[in-house]
Amino acid sequence: MPTRQRPWLGHLAALLAGVLSTLTFAPFHLWWLGPVAVGLVYAGFHDLTPRQAALRGWCYGFALFASGTSWIYVSIHDYGYTGVALAVFLTALFAVTLALFYAVPFWLYRHVTGRRLACLSFAGLWVASEVLRTYLFTGFPWLLLGSAHVDSPLAPLAPVGGVFLLSLITALTGTLGVELLRRRWWTLAPLAALWGLPLLLPTQWTTASGQPVTVALLQGDLPQLMKWSAEGQRNAANTYARLTRAVADDAELIVWPETALPMFERQARPFLERLQATLPPDSALLTGIVERDDGGYYNAVIGLGNTQGGYRKEHLVPFGEYLPLEGLLRGIIAFFDLPMSDFSAGAGDQPPLHAAGLAIGTAICYEIIYPDLVASRARDADVLLTVSNDTWFGGSIGPLQHVQMARLRALENGRYVLRATSNGVTAIIDPEGRIVKRAPQFETATVTGTVQGMQGETPFTRTGSWPAWLLAGLLWLPGLRRPGRRRTAAARPS
Repeated sequence: MPTRQRPWLGHLAALLAGVLSTLTFAPFHLWWLGPVAVGLVYAGFHDLTPRQAALRGWCYGFALFASGTSWIYVSIHDYGYTGVALAVFLTALFAVTLALFYAVPFWLYRHVTGRRLACLSFAGLWVASEVLRTYLFTGFPWLLLGSAHVDSPLAPLAPVGGVFLLSLITALTGTLGVELLRRRWWTLAPLAALWGLPLLLPTQWTTASGQPVTVALLQGDLPQLMKWSAEGQRNAANTYARLTRAVADDAELIVWPETALPMFERQARPFLERLQATLPPDSALLTGIVERDDGGYYNAVIGLGNTQGGYRKEHLVPFGEYLPLEGLLRGIIAFFDLPMSDFSAGAGDQPPLHAAGLAIGTAICYEIIYPDLVASRARDADVLLTVSNDTWFGGSIGPLQHVQMARLRALENGRYVLRATSNGVTAIIDPEGRIVKRAPQFETATVTGTVQGMQGETPFTRTGSWPAWLLAGLLWLPGLRRPGRRRTAAARPS
C-alpha cells in the first residue's frame, strides 16, 4: 500500500528519527545517523497533505526534544523543588511546544512546494526550521543537526559556514540518499562533492599571536541545593581560595566558574581583594559572580589583578534567569521561584575584557550555544571564555552536549575556548575544537595548561551565519510550486 495511504507509518518513522538524532550528539557521537534521521522524515513526505506534514514534523520534534533534552526533568525535579508528576508534565510540555518549530514550517512547506527538486528544497526547509528555533521567542539552538559534526569528516566546513552549513550538508545527504535508494544515480555526484569538499579546505584559518599564557581553570564541585546558604557561601569561599593558592605560582590566568561565590559582588569584593593580595603581582583572576546595580541583578564575570573590564550576560535563560509573564507565573509552583531568577540583561556589543595580556571574548553558560553571538565576540578577541554552572543538569547528558557545542564554537572561530564549570565539564579546547585537557565530572579539580592567543578570522567569524541561511533559501526556491498546480496537489487523497 502506498505511503500516502498509511501516513501513520511515516509518523512512526519520524518518532524514530527524532531519537536517532539525539544519538548523533554527545555522549553517543553517532554523527552518521543524522542523514538517516532526515531521510526517514523525508521519505514519502510529498505524498502528505499539509496537515499530515505538520504532524510528521511534530512527531520528529517531540521525539528529538523528549530524548535529547531529558535533562530538563533533572533541573525541574532535582533542583526546582518539583514533584515527579509535575516535573514529567513540564518536561513533556517543553518537548510538545518545541516540536512546533518543526510542525509549522513543515505545514507551510507542503503548501508552497511540490515534488520538483524536493531533495534540495526539503534540506533548505530543515535549516529554516533550525534558524527559527535559534531566534524566535529568545531562541533555543540546542540539538542543531550540525552540532554533531565537530568530530566528523564535515568538521572542516565549520570555520567556513558554521553550524547551519553543517546542518544543511547533513540534511542534503539524507534527502539525496533517499533519492539514491530510488535509483536516481545522478545523486552520486552531489553526494561525492558534498563529502569531498572538506578535504580541499585549509586545516587552520587563524595564526598564533603573542606569547603563550599559562591558565588554571577551577572546578569546585559544590552542592547546588545548599549553595546560597550561609554555610554554602563559606564553603565556596574556602574551596576556591584553597584551589587558587595551590596554582598561584604557576598560572598567569586563573578562572573560576559561573557564580563561583554565591553572593553579590559587593559582598565578595573584600574577600577577593584579600585573596588577590596573596597572589603574584602579574597574575589575573576572573570569576563569575552576581552584580547588583541600581536595583538590577546581573550574571557577570569580573576580574582582579592584571585585568581590565568585565562582562554582564546579555542573553538570559527563560525561566532560569528571568521569568516570562512573571506577574502570572510567579508563585504558582516552586520552580518559578528559584533563587536568582530575576536577572537583568547586560548591554549588547560589550568589548572584550583583558587579562594576562589576552583579549577575551566571554559567553556565560547558555550563551555559548549561540553561534553568531560567539562569532561577534571572537572578532575582537584572542581567546574565548565560557563559565558555566552545569550543576543544574546533574548526571544527565546535558553537560556533555553543552561542551560539544563549546567545541564547535572553538572550531568555527579558530580560537581557544577556556571552559570553567562548577562540576564539569571544565576543559581547555584548542582552535580545532579538540579538548586538550579536561577535569573529571563531579570532582573538585583544577585544569592547568597553556593557551595561545590567535589572530585572524575564519570566514564564519567574519560573516556569521547569513551565507548558510542564504544558501538554504536558494535551495528552497526551485521547489516552489507553480500557481496552476497548487489545487491539483492539494486535492490528492491522503
